[in-house]
Amino acid sequence: MYDLDAHITHWINSLSGQFGMLDNILVLVSAYGVPFIVLAVAAQWWSRTDRQGTRHALVASGLSFLIGLGINQLILLEVHRIRPYDAGITHLLIERSADPSFPSDHATATFAIAAAFLLHGLRVRGGIFLAAAVLVAFSRVYIGTHYASDVLGGALTGFLGASIVFFAYRRDTRLDRFVTGIL
Repeated sequence: MYDLDAHITHWINSLSGQFGMLDNILVLVSAYGVPFIVLAVAAQWWSRTDRQGTRHALVASGLSFLIGLGINQLILLEVHRIRPYDAGITHLLIERSADPSFPSDHATATFAIAAAFLLHGLRVRGGIFLAAAVLVAFSRVYIGTHYASDVLGGALTGFLGASIVFFAYRRDTRLDRFVTGIL
């Protein structure tokens, strides 16, 4: 299984360095994709369509993001996977990272947000965030900082975080009305 993962990772990363403009775009996506998506989520707080439902999904996406990253930290207590560039599988387009490779926090964060929107019935927005999450995840492999399975693992922890929130944080509870009623 590792050989397949390394092969896919190397194949995606081998595309880098051939198209300067694409390299620059995907480095930017990798660096600024998560903050941009978080800002896009936050900007919806003042949405006029289904304000209560939208705000509930926004809070759920933030909680999903945090829980997904918390799950990653638990995984990192046991899994210490080296980065693909340290294993000689990829060449790196950005600075080296000091933390382990699996799972990808970028993928976790972006997929948690997309999953929260999808689970809470905001399908169009969720689809847009899902497309953005796929792009961010792809960029992490393309620039050489993650294996393909790292971003897949991150997507799974993001979906797990969103699923936990979906079942634990219910709409129209006293807490939900208080939080979504702010501003």
